[in-house]
Amino acid sequence: MMEVTFSRRNLDVRAAAATITEETGVSIDFVNLNVASHPALTDPALRDIIVQAATSLGLTHRVMPSGAGHDAQDMASIAPTGMIFVPSVGGISHSPKEFTHAQDIANGSDVLLRAILAVDGQ
Repeated sequence: MMEVTFSRRNLDVRAAAATITEETGVSIDFVNLNVASHPALTDPALRDIIVQAATSLGLTHRVMPSGAGHDAQDMASIAPTGMIFVPSVGGISHSPKEFTHAQDIANGSDVLLRAILAVDGQ
């Protein structure tokens, strides 16, 4: 038998499902899909374009790996993929406590715009 660990969120979803089942008589089952997530490298040319966009705006930048799962992992199998990260206060990410200053969001948006224009050849 496989040992399964539930997070607080999973327990909340299961409790809600139990309530729905009790109130409506509708049966709800949970199935572990065992979906594998494989690392995907970003496209070197897109990385260079993003770095050039940040540099042209006078912004500091760093090329870095991402350990989190992102849509880019799936997209990388069908198209060149790149990612732009903006700083979060205290380095907190993927958490309700995550906070990013408006100026950092605007800077990231400017980098994205310049990168899109560069890819488009404008």
